[in-house]
Amino acid sequence: PTESSLKTLIIGAEPHTDEQRRKIERMLGVKAYNCFGMTEMNGPGVAFECLEQNGMHIWEDCYLVEIIDPETLQPLPDGEIGELVLTTLDRNMMPLIRYRTRDLTRIIPGECPCGRTHRRIDRIKGRSDDMFIIKGVNIFPMQIEKILVQFPELGSNYLITLETLHNQDEMIVEVELNELSTDNYIELENTRKEIVRRLKDEILVTPKVKLVKKGSLPQSEGKAVRVKDLRDNK
Repeated sequence: PTESSLKTLIIGAEPHTDEQRRKIERMLGVKAYNCFGMTEMNGPGVAFECLEQNGMHIWEDCYLVEIIDPETLQPLPDGEIGELVLTTLDRNMMPLIRYRTRDLTRIIPGECPCGRTHRRIDRIKGRSDDMFIIKGVNIFPMQIEKILVQFPELGSNYLITLETLHNQDEMIVEVELNELSTDNYIELENTRKEIVRRLKDEILVTPKVKLVKKGSLPQSEGKAVRVKDLRDNK
């Protein structure tokens, strides 16, 4: 791949971690830039990263951007994560006013070193309707993915299952191994325990982790389904 003439990637659609972006850059020998757009907002043109790769500049000539608390609907100050709300400024037909995207991000405070004055939004952290609560903690699938991508022996396919066991909510994280994984049970068990430890540090909840063979988990043709909630009280 590094011998390809491809030099630049523009990536969007699915939320991803910075670790995933850097992995793509290393594998393909390219620079990868984030963008944000929506079909309702004329496609991929709401915000783009500059060469600094530190947030996406909003096209403020065309869009008014707000960040709100998804529960109270109150506006949040710059720097706080909330739901992205957009208003179109250049549509004479079918304008959208305070359109709730369900995407979670924040406005990055301060000016960008590139010199552009348009404000920046951070990478999309997830969706407000993807969040789940377990043992009183709000958790997003992106937090799980942030940890899993740190292990080179793991594939990209994973599934979070929420169950009620003995009147207690439990979270099971199943993740596929890849071709770099070992068959050594002790090494696999050490990897599993380390995943549990890092996940607990990240989400403050101790999950059960299962390492499964590649191809064991269902593949989604469209948007990946990451959470299966089987709890009695959901």
